[in-house]
Amino acid sequence: MSIVETLAVPSQTPDPTPSGADAGGPKARAAVRAGVVGNYVDQFNIFLPVVALAPALATVAGPHAAVTAGALVIVATLLGRPVGSMVFGQIADRIGRTRTTKIAIAGTAACSLAIAAVPAHSVIGAWAITVIIALRFIGGAFLAGEYTSAIPLAMEWSRPRRRGLFSGLIMSMAPLAQASIAFATVGLIAALGMADYAAWGWRIVFVIGGTASLALLAYYSANVVDAPDTVAARSTRPARKFSLARELRTVLGGPHAGAFWQMFGLMTGLWLMTNMVVINLTGRLAKDLGLTGDRVATVMGVAALCQAVVMACTGHLSSLLGRRRFFVMWGLMAAAAGPALWYATMTTGALAPALGVGLLQILTVCGYGPVGAYLCERFPAGVRSTGYGTAYSLSIIAPALWPFWMPHLEGVLGHDGAVLVVLAVGGLLVAGWGSLGPRLAPADLDRPVEVVAHRPSADD
Repeated sequence: MSIVETLAVPSQTPDPTPSGADAGGPKARAAVRAGVVGNYVDQFNIFLPVVALAPALATVAGPHAAVTAGALVIVATLLGRPVGSMVFGQIADRIGRTRTTKIAIAGTAACSLAIAAVPAHSVIGAWAITVIIALRFIGGAFLAGEYTSAIPLAMEWSRPRRRGLFSGLIMSMAPLAQASIAFATVGLIAALGMADYAAWGWRIVFVIGGTASLALLAYYSANVVDAPDTVAARSTRPARKFSLARELRTVLGGPHAGAFWQMFGLMTGLWLMTNMVVINLTGRLAKDLGLTGDRVATVMGVAALCQAVVMACTGHLSSLLGRRRFFVMWGLMAAAAGPALWYATMTTGALAPALGVGLLQILTVCGYGPVGAYLCERFPAGVRSTGYGTAYSLSIIAPALWPFWMPHLEGVLGHDGAVLVVLAVGGLLVAGWGSLGPRLAPADLDRPVEVVAHRPSADD
């Protein structure tokens, strides 16, 4: 049995409030398995331009546009995600998580495969990078549709006491996907040579991403269905015309506004740290430490593997400690350790790059472990995907624009000083906004997600 199948088997002690879903059965295992593998495929497609496309940008975008073009490709992906989360989140709440996930997966596959077919700069000039940027924006929207639908679906099928554990497994697929791309890039460069990799080899990784999405689509179509409790909740939803503005007002300014803004603040802190220790750091290793492209990919790959292992555990750790206690403790630790590890690695050289980067990522972004479960616990079924997607993705925007605001900050605080401050602020945001959320102690979490969303405390 796989780890998902083993963990999804019902325990001998019944849940205090049984869910209507057949938790632990074949349908539950299929939904959770799809959530874990699906997030790996989703994140694989998200991280493609960060690592796989970077060594080929001079060929794809032209020698004078490589640095700027790389930032624009990444930013386009990140900015497409809030759009996708708002649109697909509401679709998922209306027509179902499974149907929406399949639509999003198909769109993701089409965009990745289309990028693999874009002619080089030498053939169509600036149109090459323009088309890629446009496809990454559209692909970002579809990618957001995937996690906005698929992760709540997996959480709704999960047994209560294992929700945090499954959340950690799902969220750990992001660094695992990053590591996979890094090692694939290193392997292709070694096998083909940099010239051939830049000319056409990078396209192989995009084809792999698109093909993986098609395989995932086939699995969802054959095996995954919505949880019965969610179907029942959707059937009681008032029939009314779809309105994007009205649904967003319900989450951003209506009865769920408190949960939204608390999660928005917490997620902003996590995104700030992620952009610094994953995306920004990838470029800094070459620019500041002089590492070659293949060595940068190796360092980031090893660090991502370490991050994946720890992140898979932090989700369950939050169930043992309670969600609020976990985020406060983790945020304070990240605010203290993050700047210290960056300084020791990038400024003084006291830590070797592989060790320093690994520790830096573990002690900052591994706080994502419980996020999949926590976001679902904060919103009831009728607005769960909308709340999940908007809180998770709207909080990306300001951190994603770091290539534009970071130079101004560096002008005041210095090249490394700016990063140290951003890391500290990110950790404090996680701790501060985490402290404003419900306690969600272990006894509270030992109940179905829908019960927790309506009544956070078991004593209420």
